[in-house]
Amino acid sequence: MAVDEKLQVMRHSCAHVMAEAVLNLFPGTKIAIGPSIENGFYYDFDFTTTTAIHKLTEEDFPAVEKEMRRILSGNHEFIRREVSKAEALELFKDQPYKVELINDLPDGETISTYEQDGYLDLCRGPHVASTKEINQQAFKLMKIAGAYWRGDSNKQMLTRVYAVAFAKPNELKDYLKMLEEADKRDHRKLGVQMDLFHLDPEDPGQIFWHPNGWQMYVTLQDYMRKKVVEDGYVEVNTPAIMPRSLWERSGHWGHYQKNMFVTESEKRLFAIKPMNCPGALEIFNSRPRSYKDLPLRMAEFGHCARNEPSGTLHGIMRVRGFVQDDAHIICTEEQIESEVEKFCRLLIGVYKDFGFDNNLLVKLSTMPEDHVGDEATWQHAEEALGKACNAAGMQYEIQPGEGAFYGPKLEFTLIDALGRQWQCGTIQLDYQLPSAERLNAQYIGKDNQKHHPVMLHRAVLGSLERFMGIIIENFSGAMPVWLHFEQVSVVPVNPEFNDYADKVCSTLRAVGIRAKAYTDDDNMKNKIKAISPFKVPYILVVGANEAAEESVTVRFRFSTGKQQQTMKLSEFKDYILDKVATHAIES
Repeated sequence: MAVDEKLQVMRHSCAHVMAEAVLNLFPGTKIAIGPSIENGFYYDFDFTTTTAIHKLTEEDFPAVEKEMRRILSGNHEFIRREVSKAEALELFKDQPYKVELINDLPDGETISTYEQDGYLDLCRGPHVASTKEINQQAFKLMKIAGAYWRGDSNKQMLTRVYAVAFAKPNELKDYLKMLEEADKRDHRKLGVQMDLFHLDPEDPGQIFWHPNGWQMYVTLQDYMRKKVVEDGYVEVNTPAIMPRSLWERSGHWGHYQKNMFVTESEKRLFAIKPMNCPGALEIFNSRPRSYKDLPLRMAEFGHCARNEPSGTLHGIMRVRGFVQDDAHIICTEEQIESEVEKFCRLLIGVYKDFGFDNNLLVKLSTMPEDHVGDEATWQHAEEALGKACNAAGMQYEIQPGEGAFYGPKLEFTLIDALGRQWQCGTIQLDYQLPSAERLNAQYIGKDNQKHHPVMLHRAVLGSLERFMGIIIENFSGAMPVWLHFEQVSVVPVNPEFNDYADKVCSTLRAVGIRAKAYTDDDNMKNKIKAISPFKVPYILVVGANEAAEESVTVRFRFSTGKQQQTMKLSEFKDYILDKVATHAIES
């Protein structure tokens, strides 16, 4: 058994121990399910019929953990037993959620139970041999959340208890330390501290960008616009609202309608677009096309809306309204490999500018059971994606059966400063949407016959909103100088030098640097203190010497051996322009 698999088995076993502890402390509790998850496990409980004095809260966690350690110290075996359906129903007759699961099992399927220390649970397993394999000092209960039974909002709301568990105590300690650091970097907190945006509970999943945040957002978008134009794309824009008939032909109405915002006008149904691809093919189909037009690379910063459940929304990382750095490449089958390689090289260059060049995971998702098209075409497509990825200097791992129903895809995952993984970029190979059965895209080939092109859906950053959240947390708000909303703050030592501060600011603004002069009546110390939460890359202090010598005293945001340095204004101007032009990470 692999190390990760052993860890997941241990975590699942620990979930059973937690369920036993909860039942011991809260008699009458109804138990649901308790799987292992990344870094730990959870278990769902129903306390509505509990005979205990009060229901479980996070204040009870120490008592539950103490009871879990008592159970673990007993070195109890996990005993597996196979039972008939009738026997299982009798064993769990007082546990309605288990009864429902048992009744849903097909006839003839093996039903197994696991028991430790007298606690019995319905479970496929596997489990560790005994409780001694679970380290008493390497788990911790973390939080409580609500969860509908089986994910159905029409069913009972259960209490989900989350916990983390590791093989060794020092691994738990390191993980908790990472969480503490992640909390400091939380983009929602930094968004308030740096006055970037706010989220209104009356309008869930929508972002109100403030001037500081919008400046960074526009800079990010302009950066990507320049990159794709240099890479041979044309930019397009398609309607935000399109008719039901188009979404039916594309297949989205049948497969995605529940996540679409729908509106009606003149007795016709329309949907706010959740993705941009049908619009791109509408542009392609707007006039006759030749093989000479291919590949056609159409980029679109299209605003999309998806009706995500409110419980899944998270700051600016999971929203209902967002913009993708989207593009669709219409090409021939022979052009697939070269276009994918070209995209991979673009993606590598972009990620390098954010410091992610050495932290990238790539996965190739292959044909799922539910797919369209023949296996030979799928095999060709998968080989083309893999070869192109390798040609761009990247290695990948296979995700069997995880492709889209219309074709395979490459997924690119960043690893941030805290070691967390974020799947951002993707390129998907689509034979379905351009087909005669869908949007019927055609071009005239060299043989003077009509052919259906292939469509590559691709994004480098993904959602701009989500990527902004990722990099805010990755840099802990100390954004690279080229991206920061205020690249330079100019602070005079006293009002006598306000005019020189304004001159410095004007000189920098004239060459495109975002600079602000702080010439109000407050003293220098208070001004610098007020600027500090914004994590500005450079604070320029100016006084008598600086005004006389056309210089500035530079306070650097990062400690690089030169926390403060006096430079000629012209010298500093060249210095910062170079930092911006080269997309330097540190200032």
